[in-house]
Amino acid sequence: MAGTTPTDRNSRQARIAEMRRAERSRERRNKVVAITVSTAVAAGLVGFGAWVLIDRKNKDAAAAKAVEAARTASVSEEQSWDPKTLGRNHVETPVSYPMNPPVGGDHHPRWMNCNGDVYKNPVPQVNAVHSLEHGAVWVTYNEKAPQADIDQLADRVAKTPYTLMSPVKEQSGTIMLSAWGKQVTVDSAADPRVKQFFTKYVQGPQTPEPGAACTNGLAGK
Repeated sequence: MAGTTPTDRNSRQARIAEMRRAERSRERRNKVVAITVSTAVAAGLVGFGAWVLIDRKNKDAAAAKAVEAARTASVSEEQSWDPKTLGRNHVETPVSYPMNPPVGGDHHPRWMNCNGDVYKNPVPQVNAVHSLEHGAVWVTYNEKAPQADIDQLADRVAKTPYTLMSPVKEQSGTIMLSAWGKQVTVDSAADPRVKQFFTKYVQGPQTPEPGAACTNGLAGK
């Protein structure tokens, strides 16, 4: 190029080389920053994931501990009958039970459906007792029970296999929960013994025939 001296060319080449070195240095810094940020984010995600897993594990352990405590603790004011005194014969004749609702004894060959079944009308006791033999919990109530409590209990039963619910006008308690050989009376659906009774006795250790069906039995209304 006319008028360009070797010194000018060398100076321009030096500036270009310096610009290239600066660009490469900037690219290296950006790469280092990107790697550092990515590493930090990944470490944060791993740490958060580990925290979530630990928190879930702790909550699961606490829940399991609470369930085990409910299963092993006695239910306050619960009545119990010696299973050896409760008949288990299949009969198709009326049975006179010494308690109301009954918690065991001879019963009809067909069980009441108890897969979370809520019956608006009374059910035959001889069929409900057969459900108890299969490990069901039977929730009953009389006319003193508030509708809000009935609805709350019905919702719990509907979500719980091996349970059934029906009115029993002549029972002494407002709300009663029965399992084979076990029974408790409460005045409110909010009573903590309701949850404990379900935890302890739905397919609980008192069950004479654990795992027996609660469907394909007698359907009520």
